[in-house]
Amino acid sequence: MIIGIESTAHTFGVGVVKDGKILANCKDSYTTEKGGIIPMESAKHHRECADRVWKDAIVRACVSEKDIDAIAVSQAPGLAPCLLEGMKFAKKKAIELNVPIIPVNHCVAHLEIGRLTGASDPVLLYASGANTQVIAYAAGKYRVFGETLDIGIGNFIDNFARYIGIGFPGGPKIMELAKSGKYIEIPYSVKGMDVLFSGLLTNLKQKYDKGVSKEDLSYSLQETAFAMLVEASERALAHTGKKELLLGGGVACNTRLQEMCRIMCEERGAKFFVPENSLLVDNAAMIAYLGEIEYNSGIKVNIKTFDELDINPRERTDDVVVSWK
Repeated sequence: MIIGIESTAHTFGVGVVKDGKILANCKDSYTTEKGGIIPMESAKHHRECADRVWKDAIVRACVSEKDIDAIAVSQAPGLAPCLLEGMKFAKKKAIELNVPIIPVNHCVAHLEIGRLTGASDPVLLYASGANTQVIAYAAGKYRVFGETLDIGIGNFIDNFARYIGIGFPGGPKIMELAKSGKYIEIPYSVKGMDVLFSGLLTNLKQKYDKGVSKEDLSYSLQETAFAMLVEASERALAHTGKKELLLGGGVACNTRLQEMCRIMCEERGAKFFVPENSLLVDNAAMIAYLGEIEYNSGIKVNIKTFDELDINPRERTDDVVVSWK
């Protein structure tokens, strides 16, 4: 039985997995009425709620702490203060329980949890706050075939949401506003397999200052930015010859993005997969799920070498050696 800890950004989560089955997926998230994530405040939130979320997960899973074989923890990538709180808590609990720690890459966990949907060898469109990548497995690693050249899709949406007076997270509110908007032309920036959002963000802010409605701007934002992501994803499918597209990351909860991906896959004869929302947003079940896979392949850090275990805030998806495949 593996228990996972997620703390890369605004969410502190604890999940429990046994034999590939999710027994618990508990979390508490830092939010603001206006503005974005303040890393030190988010880290303070994690520190204060950690014990409670841990206990909630143990109760929800109907297990005892003595049944835990190892603790998986999100080691990378993410906001350093937040990652540190998760790592410190994981080490404290591992010492109490005398179990090893399994370091997990948050981005790879988003991909591996897709196994629960039935996807076997997909291209992953990973769309979250800080991360926007088109990923697929090849030659021992998850390769990045395309990515943002400036800011992540989620941070882009949240930045615009803050500008028009919406708190964090802005994505769900932008999605609602878009339902009553109409399209106006805004910049479309795809460079080969990569995308850019900063110019689009500036243009949206300028139009808002000139009196264009929040609804029209939200609708145009989604139609344009998501079309850019779908174009890059389709190009990756064509390049790799793969027949499956998997969505991952918090922005993947957006129903319009899901619809656009589904239409593209239908048109090219590919299968489309998307996990349930609780496994798309930052969550600890996916950390525990990948942790179990790694544990079964021999990846773990024992108590004697905990001092050598540290966070890696800037680790890329394609830095990870996928030794379990």
